[in-house]
Amino acid sequence: MRFTVIVIISLLSSSLHAVAQPAQREDDKAAVVATVQKFFDTMASRDVEAARTVLMAEGRLFAVREQDGQPAVRASSIEDYLKGLPGRKADYRERMWNPEVRVHGPVASVWTAYDFWVDGKFSHCGVDVFDLVKTPEGWKISGGAYTVERTGCAPSSLGPLK
Repeated sequence: MRFTVIVIISLLSSSLHAVAQPAQREDDKAAVVATVQKFFDTMASRDVEAARTVLMAEGRLFAVREQDGQPAVRASSIEDYLKGLPGRKADYRERMWNPEVRVHGPVASVWTAYDFWVDGKFSHCGVDVFDLVKTPEGWKISGGAYTVERTGCAPSSLGPLK
């Protein structure tokens, strides 16, 4: 009898753990996407302090564009990005759609199409790829790479900028 009770408790515990993991993963996926969106929002508002809450100070960003038929890569540190944020004259808006999110414990990645607008006018599109880590304060972007494509951009599923 005692063995049967232990087996039943063990099975129930395993079942609850299996049910809880997908729910937690979905919560983490939503939090990861919200972190990337907050990064975009801080870019639009030029809010350095809010940007610090979603960016790892040690991170780097890489922009990749085609130049003379070859990839041209520009790297910047998070600190350089933050230094330039408040002095920017133009209004920037970046939008993403259909993000692909992967989470494994305390690490995550986001791969998403995006479009970029400067002063309300379309500038370019591309793909963003962000790496994130879960810290005691929540998810933070540890780095990113993105393409800058000025031609061949498919229309956004979000429609025109509003």
